[in-house]
Amino acid sequence: GRVSYQGSKSLSLLITQTNRLHSLPEIKRSEETVYFLPLPSVINFYKAGMTRNAEPARNVNLKPSFNQSNLKSDTNKKNGYHKTDQKNGTANGVHSDPRASESFEQAPLYVAVMTYLGFGIVTLFGYFRDFLRAVGLEKCHLAQEREEQKDFVPLYQDFENFYTRNLYMRVRDNWNRPVCSLPGPMFDLMERVSDDYNWTFRLTGRTIENVINMGSYNYLGFAENNANFLKTVADTLSEYGAGVCSTRQEMGNLSIHTELEELVAKFLGAESALTFGMGFATNSMNIPALVGKGCLILSDELNHTSLILGARLSGATIRVFKHNNMQSLERMLREAVSSGQPRTHRPWKKILILVEGIYSMEGSIVRLPEIVALKKRYKAYLYLDEAHSIGAVGPRGRGVTELFGVDPSDVDVLMGTFTKSFGAAGGYIAGKKELVDFLRTYSHSAVYASAMSPPVVEQIIRAMKCIMGLDGTTVGIQRVRQLAQNTRYLRRRLQELGFIIYGSHDSPVVPLLLYMPGKVGAFSRAMLERKIGVVVVGFPATPIGEARARFCVSAAHTKDMLDKVLCALDELGDSLVLKFSRQTPSPRPELCNETDFELDS
Repeated sequence: GRVSYQGSKSLSLLITQTNRLHSLPEIKRSEETVYFLPLPSVINFYKAGMTRNAEPARNVNLKPSFNQSNLKSDTNKKNGYHKTDQKNGTANGVHSDPRASESFEQAPLYVAVMTYLGFGIVTLFGYFRDFLRAVGLEKCHLAQEREEQKDFVPLYQDFENFYTRNLYMRVRDNWNRPVCSLPGPMFDLMERVSDDYNWTFRLTGRTIENVINMGSYNYLGFAENNANFLKTVADTLSEYGAGVCSTRQEMGNLSIHTELEELVAKFLGAESALTFGMGFATNSMNIPALVGKGCLILSDELNHTSLILGARLSGATIRVFKHNNMQSLERMLREAVSSGQPRTHRPWKKILILVEGIYSMEGSIVRLPEIVALKKRYKAYLYLDEAHSIGAVGPRGRGVTELFGVDPSDVDVLMGTFTKSFGAAGGYIAGKKELVDFLRTYSHSAVYASAMSPPVVEQIIRAMKCIMGLDGTTVGIQRVRQLAQNTRYLRRRLQELGFIIYGSHDSPVVPLLLYMPGKVGAFSRAMLERKIGVVVVGFPATPIGEARARFCVSAAHTKDMLDKVLCALDELGDSLVLKFSRQTPSPRPELCNETDFELDS
């Protein structure tokens, strides 16, 4: 008998001979793997596959898992952007961690049609209003060229400003709301109104109190004002002052800076670490120090702007692979290794893969084990941005490396920020000592930027020791577990209510799809009326047809707070018609679109 297994979506049983082929070697082809088996084994395997919990026969050395739907059809029903499965690579038996299973449900067709129709109508009215401004019937509030300078190179691109003046201004009141309290799980807002359709605002003098904060990155609740917890921070402020007024290499290298870097290295399980005063600059200023001309950067299409800016500043060649798509990444790696640089075909000096731990707009988690396997196979380097994942995922808050059980030493550059889970500011780079020593000398952010403020450093040390349990309490680990519990609860209830949400079940970033441009502003305003503060995001920060509200879960959120949010969402989901989901959550993880790679020993 012969079992032909291709990817994870088709299984064809071709019985050709009986007990004559017992010990033939495995034959590997370009797109499929053929196993020769004795006939009884094939029959047993087929019977096992027809059961609900299919398992390979004992004497069949096939590692991939199958379910009943795999045997019935060549296609599988799945969430995501594609209606049919893509071809997967040859399976070698290592599946992604089930905790990283993701949901990307496609909206009904009529939703997409209405979304684009809405943008079309608003665009037509925008051109009509531009005509009224041109003939002087409507006042233009935006900056524009002076009449005597129209023959010069324009300072303001009229077409680029079209979206701002005609679309963004209509919903501008949903952003930049002034907060007048601690931005913890609840905060206070200063009420403001506009008399000219959001071109300008004025404060009314009233305060909107006790608004539930569902938009801040305060994952572990360390953005707090508890006097007992902040005592060491106050002591540091008294001892060192608020600022250093010098770079680390000159007169700004304090003892607490060294203590923080040693603690970060210990926390991450790395040899050494280097800290910076700004998270954005940690990416944008360090990537140019690592790669340059003659190097190749392979960047995920949904990477943060700081990674994109750093890649562009480096001067390296940039190629973008599809989000979390291992086939796309491997194809680019194979081509880069085999073809080399354009025209000359010389080998690339370095190949650097740029990915994030948690993608802040999608809520998805990087497929780290597969990427590590690919980078080892093709001798590339891996740069992992854990801005949203460090402290927020993993049993002990160590990020995606702990979530997947990946050795931190397998990641060449570990990057993260202190602005989210640690309630402070700044960022870090960790890895081998040779890497950190190199960046101390050649990184613009390390050489020229002012040293981190001492109270901020102490806040990071305090939070990190709390997570590690070095403060003698279990508060830190309790917050990590509470965050995971809150995240799963909110995601599960949103799915039960019928909303389409994106991302991994473990991700505290929960995007709720709104789609239509008119519902973005209406949703945010209606939530604020119910004293719930949310962040809404639309084009160009997201694809034009995927406007969304982004909820950020915190360990400081109580169940009563989440229930109040869910109650409001249930009400608005009916009134604004936002419950687009057509699928019932399955207790079993989907096996679709999986690619397996063996990890190098």
